[in-house]
Amino acid sequence: MNATPALSPAHVSQRGALLLGLSGLTKRFGAFTALSAVDIAFHAGEIHCLLGENGAGKSTLCNLVFGVHAPDAGTMTLHGAPYRPAGPRDALTAGIAMVHQHFSLVEDMSVVDNLMLGRVRGVLDRRGWAARLDALGTRYGLELAPFARVGDLSIGERQRVEIVKCLMREPRLLILDEPTAVLLPDEIASLLAVCRRVAAEGAAVILVTHKLAEIREAADRATVLRQGQVVATSDAPSTEINRLVKAMIRRDLEGLDATTAATLGLEDESAVAAPAVHARPDGPDILQIDGVSLRDSDGALRLDALTLTLRAGEIVGLAGVEGNGQSELGLLLAGLDTPTGGRLVMDGQDLTGRTPSDFTAAGIGIVPEDRHRVGAIADMNVAENMFLNRTRAFTRFGLLQRRAMHDAGAELMRRFDVRATGPDARFGGLSGGNQQKAVLARELTAPGLRFLLAAQPTRGLDVGAVEAVYGLIREASARGIAVLLISSELDEVLAVAHRVAVIYRGRIVGERPSRPDQREAIGAMMAGHA
Repeated sequence: MNATPALSPAHVSQRGALLLGLSGLTKRFGAFTALSAVDIAFHAGEIHCLLGENGAGKSTLCNLVFGVHAPDAGTMTLHGAPYRPAGPRDALTAGIAMVHQHFSLVEDMSVVDNLMLGRVRGVLDRRGWAARLDALGTRYGLELAPFARVGDLSIGERQRVEIVKCLMREPRLLILDEPTAVLLPDEIASLLAVCRRVAAEGAAVILVTHKLAEIREAADRATVLRQGQVVATSDAPSTEINRLVKAMIRRDLEGLDATTAATLGLEDESAVAAPAVHARPDGPDILQIDGVSLRDSDGALRLDALTLTLRAGEIVGLAGVEGNGQSELGLLLAGLDTPTGGRLVMDGQDLTGRTPSDFTAAGIGIVPEDRHRVGAIADMNVAENMFLNRTRAFTRFGLLQRRAMHDAGAELMRRFDVRATGPDARFGGLSGGNQQKAVLARELTAPGLRFLLAAQPTRGLDVGAVEAVYGLIREASARGIAVLLISSELDEVLAVAHRVAVIYRGRIVGERPSRPDQREAIGAMMAGHA
């Protein structure tokens, strides 16, 4: 995003009229209560931040306001009148727009065609819409190429398209659900400035986040949700960070470790425990990615002579904006794709072009970025998922020994603190954090493990689950396992890795020591400025 003059909350701190009121709002999904008797007031001209851990009810609340779900109890008022949308169309008509966590763009269409989609009938005036797009971009610092193909845009640019789609409707209430998770540091600052500009023009902004540094920068008010209930509110969030932290994670800011602080976006706080110095281990080379290139089915170059070497016991953070080759590298390291050039060498053994079972036998473990699609089978139970890579160990005379698998699964659940009713519980019924710990348990206990790829291991997890996952990764490193950590959360990478390599357009464009003072340089390289 192009720079927009930052406006601090003090510039527009006067609260406007009540725009949206929630009273006793309750939502249940079966026996689970996602929201319980929630009362919140959202005023014109303010940025109101919602924060809380996963499962706290933030997204559920936003979806009720936007008409995706209907409340089971309670009322909503909009401009003082009863408000009960039958669906998102009603919300849009009422002047409420929402940017969801997951994009809803058609990648094969242009930017301007995506903006017109569902809003134009008859003759398509692309040039007229392009002019509107240019005017809006100038107004908010959200410039976009109108006729660019969405699939060719960066993640940050795609989010810009989603935001522009909403702003073109001139909403009175703009909802942003976790909008900064995939953005560069500079893009985050620009997005917050856009939020401030929208609020300064008299609209209300609901910003969902768990990054308290973003709240300090932008919020006029903040509400903390925990287990579906309001547990704290603040009219001066920038000065009450410690109270908000305690309300959210039930711990004081004082003494937070570096990883937890990074998860919250508070790594620079004086009260946070100083991060450990990450001295690079002096072990033997384990994995060599030697000049690896990869072209997709359309001939586009996704990996470009990428070279990286990992030592025993070393955690290397691979930083980069999503879409720069991380997913393709993960497929190669799992044996699910074959490079069009270069080699993959594990402990001196050339694995280039070998099968996934060969990669596993060589001591490679994979925690994929999408645990739901390729990391687990939701309808199988916990124990079955924990031993997907070694069912033969529980097979006798061609029959699966379920009792032995059950008992072994119970032991792994205890060791890795996987919380469920038992090994026979359906995997899909576990929380995100417990699912991820179960996948890690499977990979980290694989016989002969020498290298672990952990791709986006904390995506969608709350603070407690993030701590647990990185604790397991550190333990693996201490056992001499080489770890490649792929993450879009730069602050977490800096808190965990021994060194950071930056990937941009399929190449490693530089490396930096894993220190907070390197954040700006790493961010610049992520944006393509080597």
